[in-house]
Amino acid sequence: MSATGVRTAEWIVTDLDGTLVGRDLRIVAANLAALRRFTGAGGSVVVATGRSEESALPYYRELGLATPAILYNGARIVDLSTNAVLYRRCLGAAAWARLTLLFDEMPDGVWPVAFSGGRAHVRSEPAALAEYARRDRITLARIGSWGELPFDEIIKVMLICDRPELVGAAETALAGFAADPGTGVTLVRSEATYLEVLPAGATKGTALRELAALRGVPMDRIAAIGDNPNDLDMIQAAGLGAAVGDGDPGVRAAADVVVADCAAGAVADLVARVMP
Repeated sequence: MSATGVRTAEWIVTDLDGTLVGRDLRIVAANLAALRRFTGAGGSVVVATGRSEESALPYYRELGLATPAILYNGARIVDLSTNAVLYRRCLGAAAWARLTLLFDEMPDGVWPVAFSGGRAHVRSEPAALAEYARRDRITLARIGSWGELPFDEIIKVMLICDRPELVGAAETALAGFAADPGTGVTLVRSEATYLEVLPAGATKGTALRELAALRGVPMDRIAAIGDNPNDLDMIQAAGLGAAVGDGDPGVRAAADVVVADCAAGAVADLVARVMP
């Protein structure tokens, strides 16, 4: 509970999976109730997720939000009520062209998904991709070749792996590509079996700074919470950075506070700390 007896944050910025949303893909009941109490007291809630518009929208609606959402791990800020894009980054055309060649060098069991035009595009649909689509509540668009997509409109690429150990192998296969300053990409692990290729500078923290400046909200009046490495710079950028109790050890070590486990109401715990 806030020691001052007043609300100490104007915004709560929350990751979805493993933070607000449990393993059953539902918003943890305690978190939902707490965020409604926070907004009822005049606070604002911002979703910051690796998910796309299609995938994030059901949670946005359940929360009853009217704030813009940080999507694609910071590559987009979108007003989901109008689909207006407030901030955007894309992979460079040359980087995308090189990346499509590297797909053939990926270990067996690593499956690319390319996001463009608000859709997730795939060349095949193995079990790992079917499960990913089910989990994220999205429809996969099957294409015949990567060349069918516009070279200058690729938002991000996800590499979905059959097993956690393949993430490291995929990262190794892309190491030279990602290290080349001319490539302009960032690699980030967003789940145990997900490796994402993002435009350089596209992070949740960068997008949060952009959105806060756009809305005139000081960073020290923002509390942010997450569980995985893709949340780290967002947590560090906020005035109060919280890590989920059963989240990544590196995120817990870097956070200002460690709150409850996801299933125990991590976001509700954070709300209690910033509310009177």
